Amino acid sequence: MKTTDKLSFYTALFGAKAVNESLHFFKSPGTSLPGVVALKISKNFLSFMSKYCKKNILTVTGTNGKTTTAGLIAHILKVSQYSVLHNEKGANMLSGIASSLAVGYKPFSKFDFAVLESDEAYLTKLYDYINADYLLVTNLFRDQLDRYGELNTTAKKIQEAIDKNPNLKIFVNTDDPMLSSLGEKNKKIFFGFEDITYKTSSKESLAPSEAVSCPCGSDLSYEKRYYAHIGKYFCKNCGRQRPEPDYKGYGVIYDEYSEIYLKFNKDSENKELCFKTKLPGLYNTYNVLAAVSACLELNISPEIIQKGLDTYESIFGRSERFSINKRNILVQLIKNPTGASEVLRTINQKSAKKLLIIINDNYADGRDVSWLWDTDFELLKDYENSIVVSGSRAYDMAVRMKYAGFDEAKIEVKKDIKEAIDYSVKSIEEGEQLLIMPTYTALLEMQKQKLHTEK
Repeated sequence: MKTTDKLSFYTALFGAKAVNESLHFFKSPGTSLPGVVALKISKNFLSFMSKYCKKNILTVTGTNGKTTTAGLIAHILKVSQYSVLHNEKGANMLSGIASSLAVGYKPFSKFDFAVLESDEAYLTKLYDYINADYLLVTNLFRDQLDRYGELNTTAKKIQEAIDKNPNLKIFVNTDDPMLSSLGEKNKKIFFGFEDITYKTSSKESLAPSEAVSCPCGSDLSYEKRYYAHIGKYFCKNCGRQRPEPDYKGYGVIYDEYSEIYLKFNKDSENKELCFKTKLPGLYNTYNVLAAVSACLELNISPEIIQKGLDTYESIFGRSERFSINKRNILVQLIKNPTGASEVLRTINQKSAKKLLIIINDNYADGRDVSWLWDTDFELLKDYENSIVVSGSRAYDMAVRMKYAGFDEAKIEVKKDIKEAIDYSVKSIEEGEQLLIMPTYTALLEMQKQKLHTEK
């Protein structure tokens, strides 16, 4: 690195750290301002930062699960005693990534790994500045059509990023047919489930499956469909089928935890392992399978991986648990039909004494809230308690619950988010659970109130 480059980098770094300290002093949470400052001072800040990585840079993208998957990988690597830089709060555009790296980096040192979650649309911009060693793609679903467009558009954006790095190794969810054609010229490592067994109290989803066609134009058929278009697929017309997974999972889903029995080949030996996760639901089991596969590929021992799974704490509204006035709060972020439907299928309605759904339509949420009508809210029609709806689109959510068959008399509208949270907390007893399902910017607003809650 040239002397002028070093000067630019460290000026940007210390400038970002100073801004971050100021934000802490004034108790202003959840901002990417340090990253904005760093990139303003040094447009190649991320390139310079990557030069201090001793081992590997891993990037994670996809519609659902990228924050949890990246968080799991980073945590397991830290449990392995590696130094890791990670945008753990889910700020996944350039300024957010720069902010996380600037705040987390110890000046004049090197680190072992960087685990970077990236927004699908920003991945190609990120790859203008860094040469990642690995890319993990979780899945592709319809998400904020006003921002991303259809699935093929998003897949093309990811492929454009891949094309910038021919040496990139790619972890691919083999159960998602939208991903099978990514990175044809790159080394690919597939993970997926051979079978899923449910031992839960939740209902099967009634949500319609998303239509995904084979590249030949024919409809895909399924030997097993796990949810939406995810499963063991094949095409009757051209013979295209799901690639055989390198890391082959067998999942058992319980109400409060899941088990993954994993088969794979390592060092010319066939191996079988079992991992347990306290994260609920099939969607989280996929996240764990992805993270475990990546860590095994990085030669992390199974014992360390399980220790990481045992000690992992959920991040920023992704199955996050905390307390307010001795009331138990569970927060499950929702942002698109498939993800929201899976959350609804996962929740234990008997344990949730109150349900609060907060829907905003700010830019980061997506202005188009028609996705509410594609979400399987019918799963709540027999919920015994009242439901509070809040946020800028609270009345849209109330109408959706009415047409889902839920009793209108038990729908309570509280547009103000703080008022809705306070009201919902006061309506349950000590030790009881409040389930909150917010969109992204609603979650950010919740974080401000959470500063005064019990950790």
